Amino acid sequence: MLYQAYQLQNDLLSPLRLLAQNLSATLWVRDTEKTLLRQMSAACEVISRLRLTHARPAYGIDNVLVGGREVPVTEEPVLKLPFGTLLRFRKNADGLPPQPPVLLAAPLSGHFATLLRDTVRTLLQDHDVYITDWHNARDVGLRHGAFGLEDYITYMIRFLETVGEGVHMVAVCQPCVAALAATAVMAEDNHPATPRSLTLMAGPVDCRVNPTEVNRLATGKPIEWFEKNLISHVPLPHAGFMRRVYPGFVQLTAFMSMNMERHQQSFQHMYEHLVEGRSDEARTIQTFYDEYLAVNDLPAEFYLETVEKVFQTYDLALGKLQYRGRTVNPGAIRRTALMTVEGERDDICAIGQTVAAQDLCKNVRPYLKTHHIQTGVGHYGVFSGRKWNQQIYPRVREVIHSVAA
Repeated sequence: MLYQAYQLQNDLLSPLRLLAQNLSATLWVRDTEKTLLRQMSAACEVISRLRLTHARPAYGIDNVLVGGREVPVTEEPVLKLPFGTLLRFRKNADGLPPQPPVLLAAPLSGHFATLLRDTVRTLLQDHDVYITDWHNARDVGLRHGAFGLEDYITYMIRFLETVGEGVHMVAVCQPCVAALAATAVMAEDNHPATPRSLTLMAGPVDCRVNPTEVNRLATGKPIEWFEKNLISHVPLPHAGFMRRVYPGFVQLTAFMSMNMERHQQSFQHMYEHLVEGRSDEARTIQTFYDEYLAVNDLPAEFYLETVEKVFQTYDLALGKLQYRGRTVNPGAIRRTALMTVEGERDDICAIGQTVAAQDLCKNVRPYLKTHHIQTGVGHYGVFSGRKWNQQIYPRVREVIHSVAA
């Protein structure tokens, strides 16, 4: 009933939000005086933005600088599957030198892959970039069946196969486990599209190390509690009607409750900026929340198996993770360069949880292993922002290009 109640509330409030949006535009005055009309317009604008959306925002990457030259970029779906699309950011210009292909593995954790647009934009300078563009499970019909952790790994393998030989993989946060598993399976099979390099960034490879509040929440209840209390059926009128999902709005509520005061202050600042005519500052906050409040439902099977196998029983770290009837063996990885990246202030995936992959990949030669701890950044600072661009990315690029085909 949880999802049905949410849908009903959303349907009832939609006219109010639409009215607030129209009033905001109607009441807006261009002078710099803090008039009553301007205050009312700003209030309506804030009200209209206090909403969740369920469609993927645009990446908005239209061009990129390559060697000081501005190059147009277009999005190209390369492989469409029911639960995700392999999306390529094609650079449209003649005379560009060949660049190593990189598959960016995005999280399937309540937000869309567009959360990594800054990561994509930076990688595009020196690489041919693809991304795992996960679909909203509430839009996937029941005829497509279930989607669990093994299916997620299969998608990763299929995407790597499609990109082809010489591919490199960069995984951010949650997909680090699946990326490592896919690489291990392909290495064991001597697959020609086994990644040349694997970069794992702020991912929960071994959650026994330095547990965070997120880890404690995952282990505080048995898996049956998560299934009973957090899983809902998709209501009408969505294409995935009756599919069991972990709703994105539940995940977002949990995230926001951890820093509710900060979010309240952000909306207060948005209102003040609008009243005072500081539109650029207001737009920065609006842009952030357009992305943050766009939620993506997870297939129930994938969510529950991730909570259990990654956060509760530590299957990969303990050598117990199964894939299609076989045990995943990271020791099979020999020729793939491995880089792990962690943030000093990461309160979601603490220091030690990602570097654990270095010990699991015991047969990768030392000269092919790299670990980087970035000082002064939290979780999101590992893959976006100034320090990602200026300090982390150059090291990632160095690893990729040192083993590029």
